[in-house]
Amino acid sequence: MKGTLIFESEVSIMTKLTVLVTDDDQDIRDGIEIYLKNEGYNVIKAADGLDAIDKLENNEVHLIILDIMMPNMDGITATFKIRAERNIPIIMLSAKAEDGDKIHGLSVGADDYVTKPFHPLELLARVKSQLRRYVQLGTYSEGATKVEIDGLILDEDAKEIILEGEPVRLTPIEYKITELLMKNAGRVFSIREIYERVWNEEAYNAENIVAVHIRKIREKIEADPKNPRYLKVVWGVGYKMEK
Repeated sequence: MKGTLIFESEVSIMTKLTVLVTDDDQDIRDGIEIYLKNEGYNVIKAADGLDAIDKLENNEVHLIILDIMMPNMDGITATFKIRAERNIPIIMLSAKAEDGDKIHGLSVGADDYVTKPFHPLELLARVKSQLRRYVQLGTYSEGATKVEIDGLILDEDAKEIILEGEPVRLTPIEYKITELLMKNAGRVFSIREIYERVWNEEAYNAENIVAVHIRKIREKIEADPKNPRYLKVVWGVGYKMEK
């Protein structure tokens, strides 16, 4: 009974959420739509990056599934433009499986990356995982609602990082990493720990993925990212937020 109540609660939340599916292949758009609608999500479809940005301007969207290779505007360019205005989760799709392509996608602001051909249930699981982090106010909600480290403030209620009085524009994944490290300032987390606690899945070849997000966070919160004040590496061990 308890399990059923939890399941029903999750469904009631998800029926309010909208996913924007962007791919120039109509069969892929339609196939993804079927699986998402079966889980209770609202679905909006776009054929390229320009179409996706137009749909974002006219609809409330909670997550974007975005193909990389598209006409008119590709997924990389679209991500740059979306990230200038919005922090909603972006899952990229690509036929390229090399680490370099994944790193490129993540470095421009994507939160996750799925390689074609993919199993629809894997994509669905990643959608649910990203939306849980984005909508349900995070995993680490216990304790103080604000943490301050020498001018860097974590405001859990607002789900915001503030640096010297100004909000820092972070992606959902960047926020979760920063939140984890700030709430445990001084503690060193291994790459595996960071990945498994933030992505909520087993770490597999996580080094490059975590490193890309750490670099992006440093670029946003550090005056000199090469000589960080806050986010430190402990060589051979992992990362920590300096107290």
